[in-house]
Amino acid sequence: MATETDQGIVQTVLGPIQPSELGSTMTHEHLIIDFSMMLRNPRNAKDRHMMDAPVTMENLGWINQYCYSNKDNLLVTEEQTAISECIRYKKQGGGTIVDATTIGIGRNPEALARISQASSVNIIMGAGYYVDAAHPSSVNDLTVDQIAEQIYLELTKGVGETGIKAGIIGEIGCTWPLTSNEIKILKASSAAQIESGASILIHPGRHESAPLEILNVLERSGANLSRVIMGHLDRTVDSITMLKRIAETGCTLEWDLFGNEVSYYQPSDFDMPSDAQRLEHIRIMLNEGLQHSIVVAHDICTKHRLATYGGHGYGHFLGHVVPRMIEKGFTKQEIHSITDENPKHLLTLQRKI
Repeated sequence: MATETDQGIVQTVLGPIQPSELGSTMTHEHLIIDFSMMLRNPRNAKDRHMMDAPVTMENLGWINQYCYSNKDNLLVTEEQTAISECIRYKKQGGGTIVDATTIGIGRNPEALARISQASSVNIIMGAGYYVDAAHPSSVNDLTVDQIAEQIYLELTKGVGETGIKAGIIGEIGCTWPLTSNEIKILKASSAAQIESGASILIHPGRHESAPLEILNVLERSGANLSRVIMGHLDRTVDSITMLKRIAETGCTLEWDLFGNEVSYYQPSDFDMPSDAQRLEHIRIMLNEGLQHSIVVAHDICTKHRLATYGGHGYGHFLGHVVPRMIEKGFTKQEIHSITDENPKHLLTLQRKI
Protein backbone atom coordinates (compact mmCIF):
# COMPACT_ATOMS: atom_id res chain seq x y z
CA MET A 1 0.00 0.00 0.00
CA ALA A 2 1.02 3.63 -0.47
CA THR A 3 3.07 4.83 2.45
CA GLU A 4 2.28 7.77 4.70
CA THR A 5 5.18 9.76 3.24
CA ASP A 6 3.98 9.23 -0.32
CA GLN A 7 0.71 11.04 0.24
CA GLY A 8 0.37 14.68 -0.75
CA ILE A 9 3.54 14.78 -2.84
CA VAL A 10 4.34 14.66 -6.54
CA GLN A 11 6.83 12.03 -7.67
CA THR A 12 9.32 13.27 -10.28
CA VAL A 13 12.28 11.45 -11.82
CA LEU A 14 14.54 13.36 -9.42
CA GLY A 15 12.45 12.55 -6.37
CA PRO A 16 9.37 13.88 -4.57
CA ILE A 17 8.40 17.54 -4.68
CA GLN A 18 5.59 19.58 -3.22
CA PRO A 19 2.58 20.16 -5.50
CA SER A 20 3.19 23.92 -5.29
CA GLU A 21 6.50 23.39 -7.13
CA LEU A 22 4.89 22.08 -10.33
CA GLY A 23 3.97 25.33 -12.07
CA SER A 24 2.42 25.19 -15.53
CA THR A 25 2.26 21.55 -16.65
CA MET A 26 1.88 19.77 -19.96
CA THR A 27 0.27 16.46 -19.02
CA HIS A 28 1.09 14.37 -22.11
CA GLU A 29 4.45 14.66 -23.86
CA HIS A 30 7.40 12.51 -24.93
CA LEU A 31 10.94 13.71 -24.34
CA ILE A 32 12.53 10.38 -25.26
CA ILE A 33 10.62 7.94 -27.46
CA ASP A 34 11.26 5.37 -30.17
CA PHE A 35 8.03 5.47 -32.16
CA SER A 36 9.23 3.21 -34.97
CA MET A 37 6.22 0.95 -34.50
CA MET A 38 4.10 3.71 -36.09
CA LEU A 39 5.96 3.66 -39.42
CA ARG A 40 3.60 3.67 -42.38
CA ASN A 41 4.19 3.60 -46.12
CA PRO A 42 3.69 6.95 -47.85
CA ARG A 43 0.39 7.48 -49.63
CA ASN A 44 2.21 7.68 -52.98
CA ALA A 45 4.64 4.95 -54.01
CA LYS A 46 6.90 7.56 -55.63
CA ASP A 47 7.62 8.95 -52.17
CA ARG A 48 8.96 5.71 -50.67
CA HIS A 49 12.52 7.05 -50.78
CA MET A 50 11.44 9.63 -48.21
CA MET A 51 11.08 6.92 -45.60
CA ASP A 52 14.87 6.73 -45.21
CA ALA A 53 15.70 10.42 -45.55
CA PRO A 54 16.94 12.42 -42.55
CA VAL A 55 14.70 15.20 -41.26
CA THR A 56 15.87 18.42 -42.92
CA MET A 57 14.46 21.87 -43.62
CA GLU A 58 14.14 20.85 -47.28
CA ASN A 59 11.77 17.95 -46.56
CA LEU A 60 10.09 19.32 -43.44
CA GLY A 61 6.96 20.27 -45.38
CA TRP A 62 6.53 16.72 -46.67
CA ILE A 63 7.24 15.21 -43.25
CA ASN A 64 4.75 17.58 -41.66
CA GLN A 65 2.10 16.09 -43.94
CA TYR A 66 3.24 12.45 -43.67
CA CYS A 67 4.95 12.39 -40.27
CA TYR A 68 4.58 8.62 -39.81
CA SER A 69 6.31 7.81 -43.12
CA ASN A 70 9.83 8.87 -42.18
CA LYS A 71 11.98 6.62 -39.98
CA ASP A 72 14.21 9.40 -38.65
CA ASN A 73 11.21 11.47 -37.66
CA LEU A 74 9.96 8.67 -35.40
CA LEU A 75 13.16 8.60 -33.33
CA VAL A 76 13.14 11.22 -30.60
CA THR A 77 16.13 9.90 -28.69
CA GLU A 78 18.69 12.72 -28.46
CA GLU A 79 19.19 13.78 -24.85
CA GLN A 80 20.89 17.07 -25.64
CA THR A 81 18.04 18.02 -27.95
CA ALA A 82 15.56 17.20 -25.18
CA ILE A 83 17.53 19.34 -22.74
CA SER A 84 17.51 22.28 -25.15
CA GLU A 85 13.79 21.85 -25.78
CA CYS A 86 13.08 21.76 -22.03
CA ILE A 87 15.16 24.89 -21.43
CA ARG A 88 13.15 26.62 -24.14
CA TYR A 89 9.94 25.40 -22.49
CA LYS A 90 11.13 26.75 -19.14
CA LYS A 91 11.76 30.17 -20.68
CA GLN A 92 8.21 30.17 -22.06
CA GLY A 93 6.80 29.70 -18.56
CA GLY A 94 6.73 25.91 -18.27
CA GLY A 95 7.42 24.15 -15.01
CA THR A 96 6.61 20.47 -15.47
CA ILE A 97 6.28 17.88 -18.24
CA VAL A 98 4.60 14.50 -17.93
CA ASP A 99 6.59 12.08 -20.07
CA ALA A 100 3.99 9.55 -21.17
CA THR A 101 6.42 7.07 -22.74
CA THR A 102 5.73 3.62 -21.34
CA ILE A 103 6.99 0.08 -21.89
CA GLY A 104 7.29 -0.79 -25.57
CA ILE A 105 8.19 2.63 -27.01
CA GLY A 106 11.60 3.36 -25.55
CA ARG A 107 11.06 4.61 -22.01
CA ASN A 108 14.42 5.68 -20.54
CA PRO A 109 14.27 6.64 -16.84
CA GLU A 110 17.94 7.55 -16.52
CA ALA A 111 17.85 9.81 -19.57
CA LEU A 112 14.78 11.57 -18.17
CA ALA A 113 16.59 12.16 -14.89
CA ARG A 114 19.57 13.69 -16.70
CA ILE A 115 17.27 15.89 -18.81
CA SER A 116 15.44 17.13 -15.73
CA GLN A 117 18.70 17.82 -13.88
CA ALA A 118 20.18 19.78 -16.78
CA SER A 119 17.06 21.80 -17.63
CA SER A 120 15.49 22.38 -14.19
CA VAL A 121 12.14 21.22 -15.61
CA ASN A 122 10.20 18.79 -13.42
CA ILE A 123 9.65 15.53 -15.32
CA ILE A 124 7.05 12.98 -14.25
CA MET A 125 7.51 9.54 -15.77
CA GLY A 126 4.74 7.11 -16.65
CA ALA A 127 4.36 3.48 -15.56
CA GLY A 128 2.73 0.64 -17.49
CA TYR A 129 2.37 -0.44 -21.10
CA TYR A 130 1.56 1.09 -24.49
CA VAL A 131 -0.74 -0.54 -27.06
CA ASP A 132 -0.89 -4.28 -27.71
CA ALA A 133 1.32 -4.08 -30.82
CA ALA A 134 4.14 -2.71 -28.64
CA HIS A 135 3.82 -5.23 -25.80
CA PRO A 136 6.74 -7.54 -25.10
CA SER A 137 5.73 -11.20 -25.50
CA SER A 138 5.98 -11.68 -21.74
CA VAL A 139 2.70 -9.81 -21.28
CA ASN A 140 0.85 -12.82 -22.68
CA ASP A 141 1.80 -14.90 -19.63
CA LEU A 142 1.41 -12.24 -16.94
CA THR A 143 -1.70 -12.09 -14.75
CA VAL A 144 -3.59 -8.98 -13.76
CA ASP A 145 -2.08 -9.18 -10.28
CA GLN A 146 1.45 -9.52 -11.62
CA ILE A 147 1.09 -6.49 -13.89
CA ALA A 148 -0.51 -4.49 -11.08
CA GLU A 149 2.43 -5.33 -8.83
CA GLN A 150 4.89 -4.29 -11.53
CA ILE A 151 3.17 -0.92 -12.01
CA TYR A 152 2.93 -0.41 -8.26
CA LEU A 153 6.65 -1.12 -7.81
CA GLU A 154 7.53 1.35 -10.60
CA LEU A 155 5.60 3.98 -8.66
CA THR A 156 6.95 3.15 -5.21
CA LYS A 157 10.41 1.57 -5.68
CA GLY A 158 11.49 2.60 -9.16
CA VAL A 159 11.89 1.14 -12.64
CA GLY A 160 14.12 -1.92 -12.60
CA GLU A 161 17.36 -1.26 -10.76
CA THR A 162 17.38 2.48 -11.51
CA GLY A 163 15.54 3.57 -8.36
CA ILE A 164 13.81 6.21 -10.53
CA LYS A 165 10.11 6.25 -9.74
CA ALA A 166 7.15 6.87 -11.98
CA GLY A 167 4.60 9.45 -10.87
CA ILE A 168 1.61 8.50 -13.00
CA ILE A 169 0.16 5.32 -14.50
CA GLY A 170 0.30 5.59 -18.28
CA GLU A 171 -0.08 6.43 -20.94
CA ILE A 172 -1.85 3.11 -20.94
CA GLY A 173 -2.18 2.24 -24.59
CA CYS A 174 -5.50 0.98 -25.96
CA THR A 175 -6.72 0.10 -29.43
CA TRP A 176 -10.32 -0.29 -30.60
CA PRO A 177 -11.80 -2.65 -29.89
CA LEU A 178 -9.71 -3.50 -26.85
CA THR A 179 -7.56 -6.63 -27.00
CA SER A 180 -7.52 -9.14 -24.17
CA ASN A 181 -4.07 -8.01 -23.05
CA GLU A 182 -5.13 -4.37 -23.07
CA ILE A 183 -8.13 -5.22 -20.89
CA LYS A 184 -5.79 -7.10 -18.56
CA ILE A 185 -3.51 -4.05 -18.29
CA LEU A 186 -6.46 -1.70 -17.69
CA LYS A 187 -7.60 -3.92 -14.81
CA ALA A 188 -4.05 -3.98 -13.45
CA SER A 189 -3.83 -0.20 -13.75
CA SER A 190 -7.00 0.12 -11.69
CA ALA A 191 -5.54 -2.12 -8.99
CA ALA A 192 -2.28 -0.16 -8.96
CA GLN A 193 -4.20 3.11 -8.73
CA ILE A 194 -6.16 1.87 -5.74
CA GLU A 195 -2.95 0.96 -3.91
CA SER A 196 -0.76 3.89 -4.94
CA GLY A 197 -3.11 6.85 -5.25
CA ALA A 198 -1.65 7.71 -8.66
CA SER A 199 -3.71 8.96 -11.59
CA ILE A 200 -4.15 6.95 -14.79
CA LEU A 201 -3.44 8.48 -18.22
CA ILE A 202 -5.20 6.80 -21.14
CA HIS A 203 -4.33 6.54 -24.83
CA PRO A 204 -7.70 5.52 -26.33
CA GLY A 205 -8.26 3.59 -29.52
CA ARG A 206 -9.06 5.62 -32.62
CA HIS A 207 -12.84 5.35 -32.48
CA GLU A 208 -15.42 7.61 -30.88
CA SER A 209 -16.70 4.72 -28.75
CA ALA A 210 -13.24 3.87 -27.39
CA PRO A 211 -13.13 6.25 -24.38
CA LEU A 212 -16.39 4.99 -22.88
CA GLU A 213 -15.38 1.36 -23.49
CA ILE A 214 -12.15 1.97 -21.58
CA LEU A 215 -13.80 3.92 -18.77
CA ASN A 216 -16.31 1.11 -18.33
CA VAL A 217 -13.49 -1.42 -17.82
CA LEU A 218 -11.74 0.88 -15.37
CA GLU A 219 -14.90 1.60 -13.38
CA ARG A 220 -15.84 -2.08 -13.14
CA SER A 221 -12.30 -2.75 -11.91
CA GLY A 222 -12.66 -0.27 -9.06
CA ALA A 223 -10.72 2.68 -10.48
CA ASN A 224 -11.44 6.19 -9.27
CA LEU A 225 -12.52 7.83 -12.53
CA SER A 226 -11.98 11.32 -11.10
CA ARG A 227 -8.28 10.43 -11.27
CA VAL A 228 -8.34 9.17 -14.85
CA ILE A 229 -7.19 11.38 -17.73
CA MET A 230 -8.76 10.54 -21.07
CA GLY A 231 -6.16 11.59 -23.61
CA HIS A 232 -6.17 12.28 -27.34
CA LEU A 233 -9.73 13.58 -27.45
CA ASP A 234 -8.74 15.88 -30.31
CA ARG A 235 -8.15 12.91 -32.67
CA THR A 236 -10.87 10.68 -31.26
CA VAL A 237 -14.08 12.58 -30.52
CA ASP A 238 -15.66 15.35 -32.56
CA SER A 239 -19.21 15.06 -31.20
CA ILE A 240 -20.10 17.44 -28.38
CA THR A 241 -22.72 14.96 -27.22
CA MET A 242 -20.07 12.26 -26.87
CA LEU A 243 -17.70 14.64 -25.09
CA LYS A 244 -20.43 15.37 -22.56
CA ARG A 245 -21.05 11.64 -22.05
CA ILE A 246 -17.36 11.09 -21.39
CA ALA A 247 -17.29 14.03 -18.99
CA GLU A 248 -20.29 12.64 -17.10
CA THR A 249 -18.14 9.71 -15.96
CA GLY A 250 -16.11 12.14 -13.86
CA CYS A 251 -12.82 11.68 -15.72
CA THR A 252 -10.53 14.52 -16.81
CA LEU A 253 -10.68 15.55 -20.48
CA GLU A 254 -7.35 16.01 -22.23
CA TRP A 255 -6.78 17.87 -25.48
CA ASP A 256 -3.16 16.97 -26.06
CA LEU A 257 -2.34 17.60 -29.71
CA PHE A 258 -2.00 21.37 -29.61
CA GLY A 259 0.31 22.62 -32.32
CA ASN A 260 -0.68 19.80 -34.69
CA GLU A 261 -2.54 21.76 -37.35
CA VAL A 262 -2.33 19.30 -40.27
CA SER A 263 -5.84 17.99 -40.89
CA TYR A 264 -4.62 14.79 -42.59
CA TYR A 265 -4.15 12.17 -39.87
CA GLN A 266 -2.42 9.07 -41.23
CA PRO A 267 -3.48 6.49 -38.61
CA SER A 268 -7.22 6.94 -39.24
CA ASP A 269 -9.80 8.75 -41.35
CA PHE A 270 -10.39 11.29 -38.57
CA ASP A 271 -9.73 14.90 -39.62
CA MET A 272 -7.29 16.44 -37.15
CA PRO A 273 -8.70 19.70 -35.75
CA SER A 274 -6.87 23.02 -35.58
CA ASP A 275 -5.92 24.74 -32.34
CA ALA A 276 -8.88 27.07 -32.86
CA GLN A 277 -11.23 24.08 -33.06
CA ARG A 278 -9.68 22.58 -29.93
CA LEU A 279 -10.36 25.83 -28.10
CA GLU A 280 -13.97 25.80 -29.32
CA HIS A 281 -14.49 22.39 -27.72
CA ILE A 282 -12.76 23.45 -24.53
CA ARG A 283 -14.93 26.58 -24.38
CA ILE A 284 -18.07 24.46 -24.69
CA MET A 285 -16.91 22.13 -21.92
CA LEU A 286 -16.03 25.09 -19.69
CA ASN A 287 -19.55 26.40 -20.21
CA GLU A 288 -20.75 23.00 -18.95
CA GLY A 289 -19.01 23.68 -15.63
CA LEU A 290 -15.94 21.53 -16.30
CA GLN A 291 -13.24 24.07 -15.43
CA HIS A 292 -11.62 21.61 -13.04
CA SER A 293 -11.72 18.65 -15.43
CA ILE A 294 -9.59 19.80 -18.38
CA VAL A 295 -5.85 19.50 -19.09
CA VAL A 296 -3.76 20.12 -22.20
CA ALA A 297 -0.52 19.14 -23.93
CA HIS A 298 1.07 18.62 -27.36
CA ASP A 299 1.92 14.88 -27.36
CA ILE A 300 5.20 15.59 -29.14
CA CYS A 301 6.48 12.21 -30.28
CA THR A 302 8.24 13.06 -33.56
CA LYS A 303 11.22 15.22 -34.46
CA HIS A 304 9.33 17.57 -36.78
CA ARG A 305 7.33 19.06 -33.90
CA LEU A 306 10.44 19.97 -31.90
CA ALA A 307 11.66 23.56 -32.14
CA THR A 308 15.13 22.22 -32.97
CA TYR A 309 13.74 20.84 -36.23
CA GLY A 310 11.51 23.77 -37.13
CA GLY A 311 8.47 22.73 -35.09
CA HIS A 312 6.50 24.41 -32.32
CA GLY A 313 8.09 22.76 -29.28
CA TYR A 314 6.74 22.04 -25.79
CA GLY A 315 6.10 25.72 -25.05
CA HIS A 316 3.61 26.25 -27.88
CA PHE A 317 0.53 26.20 -25.68
CA LEU A 318 1.91 28.61 -23.11
CA GLY A 319 3.61 30.89 -25.60
CA HIS A 320 1.05 31.02 -28.39
CA VAL A 321 -2.26 29.42 -27.43
CA VAL A 322 -2.69 31.14 -24.06
CA PRO A 323 -2.49 34.66 -25.60
CA ARG A 324 -5.09 33.59 -28.13
CA MET A 325 -7.31 32.27 -25.33
CA ILE A 326 -7.15 35.64 -23.61
CA GLU A 327 -8.12 37.33 -26.88
CA LYS A 328 -11.07 34.94 -27.17
CA GLY A 329 -12.35 35.78 -23.69
CA PHE A 330 -11.09 32.86 -21.62
CA THR A 331 -10.55 34.11 -18.08
CA LYS A 332 -7.19 34.00 -16.34
CA GLN A 333 -8.68 31.66 -13.75
CA GLU A 334 -9.94 29.26 -16.43
CA ILE A 335 -6.51 29.20 -18.05
CA HIS A 336 -4.74 28.77 -14.69
CA SER A 337 -7.01 25.85 -13.83
CA ILE A 338 -6.17 24.12 -17.10
CA THR A 339 -2.40 24.68 -17.04
CA ASP A 340 -1.64 24.63 -13.30
CA GLU A 341 -4.36 23.67 -10.84
CA ASN A 342 -5.89 20.66 -12.59
CA PRO A 343 -2.52 18.98 -13.28
CA LYS A 344 -1.45 19.70 -9.70
CA HIS A 345 -4.52 17.89 -8.36
CA LEU A 346 -4.05 14.91 -10.67
CA LEU A 347 -0.32 14.52 -10.08
CA THR A 348 -0.49 14.74 -6.30
CA LEU A 349 -0.59 11.23 -4.89
CA GLN A 350 -3.88 10.69 -3.07
CA ARG A 351 -4.67 8.40 -0.17
CA LYS A 352 -6.76 5.34 -0.97
CA ILE A 353 -10.34 5.97 0.12
